[in-house]
Amino acid sequence: MKNVILLFALLFGGFSAVEAQDAMKDKMAKTIALEQTIGEFTQKQITVSEGTYVFDISNNGVGHDVGFVLVKKGLDINKPENHIKTAYVTQPVQTGTSQTSKPTLLEKGEYVYFCPLNPTSSDNTLLVQ
Repeated sequence: MKNVILLFALLFGGFSAVEAQDAMKDKMAKTIALEQTIGEFTQKQITVSEGTYVFDISNNGVGHDVGFVLVKKGLDINKPENHIKTAYVTQPVQTGTSQTSKPTLLEKGEYVYFCPLNPTSSDNTLLVQ
């Protein structure tokens, strides 16, 4: 079925193969919604199944732009090379708004998330089962 949709998109939609595949990933991705307030995420621990997710980050009254960083637990969070870059929001999140990440494949394991702009604790945990 995916191949039929991909072929249809290529022939009739004017999309490139990469754009068509990205569109399919977006439709298959589930959403993890996280809210930031001053100095913290309101959700401290989340458990999800393995799969592809989009992070929807909202800024509830922080007063300045916020972001989102996801790192496999045990890795140095201060090293950008350890950040899961597809989980970054596509734009800074202004007060009273939300922004999403690109689709991000989450494999089994533990992750930590934080915002260096807010700043929030890096004790927030995402458990993927």
